[in-house]
Amino acid sequence: MINVAVVGVGAFGRNHARIYQQLARQGEAVRLVGVVDAEVSKADAVAREFGCRGFGSVEQLVSTHSEVQAASVAVPTVHHLQVARGLMESGVDVLIEKPLATSLAEADELIALAQRLGRIGQVGHLERFNSAVTATLPLITRPMFFEVHRLSVFTPRSLDVDVVVDLMIHDLDIVLSFVNSRVAEIRAVGLPILSAKVDIANVRLQFASGCVANFTASRVSTERVRKLRFFQPGQYVSLDYGRQDVTVFSVGGDGAGTPSVNPQIAISKPATVGAEPLHAELKAFLATVRERSQPLVSLEEGRRALEVALDIVAAIAQHGKSVNLAGIGTRS
Repeated sequence: MINVAVVGVGAFGRNHARIYQQLARQGEAVRLVGVVDAEVSKADAVAREFGCRGFGSVEQLVSTHSEVQAASVAVPTVHHLQVARGLMESGVDVLIEKPLATSLAEADELIALAQRLGRIGQVGHLERFNSAVTATLPLITRPMFFEVHRLSVFTPRSLDVDVVVDLMIHDLDIVLSFVNSRVAEIRAVGLPILSAKVDIANVRLQFASGCVANFTASRVSTERVRKLRFFQPGQYVSLDYGRQDVTVFSVGGDGAGTPSVNPQIAISKPATVGAEPLHAELKAFLATVRERSQPLVSLEEGRRALEVALDIVAAIAQHGKSVNLAGIGTRS
């Protein structure tokens, strides 16, 4: 039995508590001990909903419930280091929501803490557990071109960070894991539309392998789109995160798949399971804690995605200065 807690019970944290309770009801050896939030009334409300105890701080949790072995950290990113440090120093393994930290220095401190204290640290890059992504992994040979779109309608959430760190980082993590090559060049443009931060961004990454990836992320769209497409020798693969669906167009080959209008191209759809990615993520985290194994998304991989995201934010700022975006719309 693994005793778990959730720290931060906003929209993300509440879902973590929901899934832990769901896993327990499905027979998983897990028990939700408590939830923590600086807003105690919120912690108490979520605790009542999921049949556990509410706490106002990590210190209060670990001092009264030393049996807690693992915790989800779903507080605002600026508090990740402080909260995760307190948990790890109390012997608790952590799953830290993305992005891992606000800076590389903080990410490095988290990595060093986990290594020194012998704690499991996993980063909540949820799309790694999307069945469309897991079905795509065996198909990868040598991807050379990506086109990625992540568009969302505006909501007053996470407006303290750029859309790159809020949304695009999901796709950066996926492409980095698919390509497995260092980023050699970044070109980026972004604009604030409805907030003081960048709300829409377009990015072109070139990798040392020669692969090129184009990303578009927006939180001011009129529709919700989450798609990734890539080309590799003899294949075009289209992945829809939302539908958890993959379509593969193959040239030549063994004739497997559905014939298309062009007889040289076969179309196939790898099997996917329409399960909630968070369910798979937390189940994998519990298995990692139980087995003391390497998590699917390590702190080092979370740092890698964060580093590229921060470099993109800097490139957007530099582009804005070079074309005087700050002056647009301010002239009479």
